[in-house]
Amino acid sequence: MQGFDLGTVLRPELGELAAYVPDLGEYAVRLDANEAPPVLSAAARERLAHEAVVAWERYPDPTARELRRAVACRCGVGPESVLVGVGSDEVIAALLTACVRPRGRQAATVLTTTPTFVMYRMSARVRGLEVIEVPLDAAWDLDVAGMMRAIEFASPNLVFIASPNNPTGNRMSPDRLERVIEAASGAVVVIDEAYIDYASQDQLGLYHRHPNVAILRTLSKTGFASLRVGWLIGRPELVAALDKVRLPYNVNAIAQRLATFALDELGAEMAAVTHFVCGERGRLFTELAALDGVEPWPSEANFIWIRTTRPANEVHAGLCTRGVLARSFHQRGGRLAHQLRVTVGTARENDTFLRALREVL
Repeated sequence: MQGFDLGTVLRPELGELAAYVPDLGEYAVRLDANEAPPVLSAAARERLAHEAVVAWERYPDPTARELRRAVACRCGVGPESVLVGVGSDEVIAALLTACVRPRGRQAATVLTTTPTFVMYRMSARVRGLEVIEVPLDAAWDLDVAGMMRAIEFASPNLVFIASPNNPTGNRMSPDRLERVIEAASGAVVVIDEAYIDYASQDQLGLYHRHPNVAILRTLSKTGFASLRVGWLIGRPELVAALDKVRLPYNVNAIAQRLATFALDELGAEMAAVTHFVCGERGRLFTELAALDGVEPWPSEANFIWIRTTRPANEVHAGLCTRGVLARSFHQRGGRLAHQLRVTVGTARENDTFLRALREVL
């Protein structure tokens, strides 16, 4: 009897991918994951603990009605324009499941930039979709000509643009973004605003002006990463279609309750987190700019993108041996071989990072 060959049933695209596994080592300071520092007040933490009461034997609200209401109020839209998910990752997966009807090609095409959030490409390839990545220009901004060529060539179903972008930290130039949206009128253009709380302005105006634009946001970057709550703002017909591929009871009851409470009652606390991080980001940028051998890039996120004269893998390894974990992009080669991303932490964590970096350099 022949043995079972798992390879005969798996998607061939899985062979080019690796599971997402962060560095789980022991470090005194972890500045690799773009989490907010632990600066929520004791009073806010006590209120959250008090609210964490649910009917344990019951499924969560399958429609996440109260959470969608709270999101809608925060974003100035109706609840029918809101889809919530387990982080923005699940919403991305829903888009890549629903909006992929082949249009003159063997498989639907997804267009994005590079470097950017890895889950656009990874989630698309897992589903057998074609992915076109257009490199950002020398200033890490949109290459409009390159994007337009890709749109004309591939007629993508979905276009993902992070703004502010991860890992570069900058918002895309509004005029360039608008030109790409107009050129991709036959696609759903998803503007990922995961870091918008740290930016000088949001881009909801693009959603209101263009029927093909949807906006992604999350609570993960403002102090509530453990809840894993993200959402999409889109036209009601898009949200209704995505709701058909959303898994039942996808957002658990505790996450729904505490995310709703945070949005309704802890706006001032989240604003305080944002204010603290932006202040530390400015201080960290100034300190980095004064060092020889590094060049920080102006950021509108809760991290700073840094070019190092030495190879980034050497600097990263030196930081690790000193108990500080940042994120290196040297594995991707090219101009990324000299790039690090460091999350803005507490004042003490930032000082520890700076001291370790000076020693490495």
